[in-house]
Formats: sequence, C-alpha cells, structure tokens
Amino acid sequence: MDLTQRIDALEQIEEIKNLKHRYWRACDGKDPKTFRDCFIRVGASIDYGQLGSFDDADPMTEIFTQIALHTVDGKHVIYDMHHGVHPEIALIDKYTAKGRWTLRFRQVNLMDHTETISTGEYSDEYRLEDGHWKMSKCHFTETWSIRRPLTADTVITEGTFARVDAMCTESAAP
Repeated sequence: MDLTQRIDALEQIEEIKNLKHRYWRACDGKDPKTFRDCFIRVGASIDYGQLGSFDDADPMTEIFTQIALHTVDGKHVIYDMHHGVHPEIALIDKYTAKGRWTLRFRQVNLMDHTETISTGEYSDEYRLEDGHWKMSKCHFTETWSIRRPLTADTVITEGTFARVDAMCTESAAP
C-alpha cells in the first residue's frame, strides 16, 4: 500500500473505533436512538448471551429501552458502565471490516439491590452504509462475572444523562 492508502486505512479503523465507543456511550447514557443508529438499517446479527440473539437491531433496541429507561419514583433503577479495550480491527475490503474487543462491564441494579462486574469478548463485523461505518454483527461472550448484594449503607447518586449525538454535535462546533 502507498502512503495515501495506509492513511485512509488508519482513518477507517479510527472511524470504526469511534463507532464502538459511541455505542458504549449510548448504552451508559441511556440513549436508545444513538444505540440503534450504531447498527445497519436491516439485518444486524446480534447475540448478547442471556439478553438474547436477534437477526435485526430493532428487537434488541426495544429490550435496551425497557431496561435502560426503567424508572421507579422518577429515578432510574439500572446503571451501566461499559469500558471497551484491546481493539483489533481488520479492514476486509472497502465496505466491510471485522473487529474484536474486550469489555469491562459494571452494573448497579436497584431493583434487586445488586452490583455486577463482568468481562467478556465482542466479535463484531462492520459495514459501510451511506458513507458511515455501522455494526452488522455484534456478538458478546461473557468470560466471567461477579454478582454481589449492595449493602444497606450504599448510596447511589444519579447524575445527568446527555444524548451522545448531542454531545458530539456540541463538541464539533467551533
């Protein structure tokens, strides 16, 4: 590859990394619209283990919306933290790529008063759709997890959840 091709490949890989980070921010930010927009329009292969397997992103988006936006007495009851590390991205051709990530996940569940910490591996495929990289496959395999009760003196403080796309727009402004 010449220098121009190498730079283009690096830019494409960086766009894919940004896509995956936007996806995790949408998960943590309780943003179903941005969550859904990270996948191809039709036919995404999704397998999230216990949460289910799907052949399109819409059913998973519905589950995500029910869980992430569930409130009791006006307060959210599920708090997630996704940290993706160790990306391996390979461009297959001009329109497709594959990726692998390790996830560090933490969840506080106020419905059952538990904290869960887990890790696992994502196996992804990406497709260029309308000039933007989207996930066409997103499979997660859990490696291990710990679930423990929250103690009676645990204090949970809810902050503000901002839409991911709004933050990106604001930060892009001069």
